[in-house]
Amino acid sequence: MSTPLHSVLPTPGPRVAYATCRGVEDVEMLPVLAAFARAGVSAEAVIWDDPSVDWSAYQLVLIRSVWDYILHRDAFLAWARRTAALTRLANPVPVLERNTDKTYLRELAEAGVPIVPTVWVAPGEELAGADWPELVVKPTVSSGARDTLRTTDRAEALAHVAALGAAGRTAMVQPYLPMVEDEGETSLLYLDGGFSHAVRRGPMLGGGFEDVAREPDADQLALAEQVLAAIPQCAELLYARVDLVRLPDGSPVLIELELTEPRLFLGLRPGGPEALVAAALRLLPGNTRPRGDVSRA
Repeated sequence: MSTPLHSVLPTPGPRVAYATCRGVEDVEMLPVLAAFARAGVSAEAVIWDDPSVDWSAYQLVLIRSVWDYILHRDAFLAWARRTAALTRLANPVPVLERNTDKTYLRELAEAGVPIVPTVWVAPGEELAGADWPELVVKPTVSSGARDTLRTTDRAEALAHVAALGAAGRTAMVQPYLPMVEDEGETSLLYLDGGFSHAVRRGPMLGGGFEDVAREPDADQLALAEQVLAAIPQCAELLYARVDLVRLPDGSPVLIELELTEPRLFLGLRPGGPEALVAAALRLLPGNTRPRGDVSRA
C-alpha cells in the first residue's frame, strides 16, 4: 500500500481513512487527524483513487476532500461501491449516488422543500422560461462554481446551456439573488443527526466577505430540519451541510444540500474537529454511544 499523505498512528487498534484527492488544500484535514490521535485512533489521509490502497485495512472511511469527483463521477461512485463492500463508508453509497448530481434538488422540491427557483435543461432540450433579469447557469454535476455562469445576457445564457448539453450535461438555470451580497448564504452543519453550528458564508459569485459563525434564525433551522427529514437515509448521515438563502420576500429556501464532501467549517465551532471525531467513533465496530451524542460545548 502506498504511503499515506498524513498519518497519526498512536497505538494499535481501529484505523480510519480520511479520503481526499490530489492537489487540494484541505484546512480541516490535519486538525481532524490530530483529534483522532487524541482519541486513541489511528487515522490516515488517503487518496480515494489510489489503486494501491487496501481499503479493507480500515474500519471506517470518511469521505472528505474528494473534490475532483466532479471530473470522474462514474469512477468515484464505482470506487465507493467497491469500498463499501469492504468497510464502513461515511456518508453511505446511496447518499453519494443521489447527492453528487444536483437534480436531487428537483426531487426535494417535489417533496415540498422550497428551493431556489430552477429551470432544468437536459441534453437535447432548449431553455424555456427563466425570465429573470440576471441568470446563473451551471451543470448539475459541479462544485465550487466550476463551469458556472452569471449573466444578464440571455444569449450568453443560452449558449452556455447549449455547450453543457453538447457535452452531455444537464444544466440548471436559476435567478441570481442579489440579497446574498448583503446576507450571504447560511450553512447549517449537522453531525451524527444533531445540529452542530451555523456559518454565514460569502456568495460564490460576485462580492464576498469572511465566513463567520452565526446563530440560525428559527425559520432557517426549521427548513434545515425539513430538508433532512426528506432524505431517505437521514438516519445514516454522519455529516450534512444545509445551504440556505433568502428570496426577495424574505423566505428561506434551499440552495444546496451538501452530503458528499462539504467543508464543515469545523474551525468556526469550539471543539469542531473533536465533534466530528466523536461522531465518527460511533461508526467503529463495538461502539455503543447513542446517535447524536455530540456536545456543542
